[in-house]
Amino acid sequence: MALSKEQIKRVENTIKESLKNKFLSYKPETNNMPFHYRLLGQDRMALFSFIHSLNTTFGTSIFEPVAETLASLNFPVAQKQFVVGNTISEQAQTEIQHIMNELTIGNVPNKVEEIARIRKVCNKGTMNKLKTVKVDLFVKGKDGTVHLFDLKTAKPNISNFKDFKRTLLEWIAIYLSGHPTSDVHSYIAIPYNPYEPKPYERWTLKGMLDLNNELKVAEEFWDFLGGKGAYSELLDCFERVGLELRPEMDEYFLKFK
Repeated sequence: MALSKEQIKRVENTIKESLKNKFLSYKPETNNMPFHYRLLGQDRMALFSFIHSLNTTFGTSIFEPVAETLASLNFPVAQKQFVVGNTISEQAQTEIQHIMNELTIGNVPNKVEEIARIRKVCNKGTMNKLKTVKVDLFVKGKDGTVHLFDLKTAKPNISNFKDFKRTLLEWIAIYLSGHPTSDVHSYIAIPYNPYEPKPYERWTLKGMLDLNNELKVAEEFWDFLGGKGAYSELLDCFERVGLELRPEMDEYFLKFK
């Protein structure tokens, strides 16, 4: 068992608080939809609108706080929306562009080598100021190893993979500019596999991402944060919270009848 009863309680409380905060901030669409209302009822349309709103913000409103709580159970430091820094060296930017060019013409991505290349120039040349850069989740292990996560939707847009890769490399360069000897890693995290029981279609990310070193999907992500079996237990936590809050949610949407 990955989580103790007390840890499960903490995770479930985070889910409850996150969902309740979403209810408090939710404002139903004011668009008049007379045919939809008469066919389906305003309460169902309000529920549909809420689910749509929740889906678009699930990462920030649910997954990020849950990931922060889960990681805090096993890592000394876990923080969502962490400020990774605001400076990057000009030579690091140039090196990142070289890496991107090489990947574009078919080089195989190798994150270990890419980080080593960036580390060599992380403080060389002009230090350029950036707007404050935040990562979705910052995790630091007992050995000082740093992990930076970019939480994405289950089916990220393929056309954006090049941007994702550049972001992961820039995070490394920005963090190393202030901590040049740190062991730092950056990842794309996809909270669940929409293709289950089939495997996640990793081939869509091949060519830009080093699949073994900068991608964590479903179990890989949650078990990394909470220990083996955390993903399965987390699903159970969501189910229990959903059952507990269902009467409260039903009552909330009855107001729209």
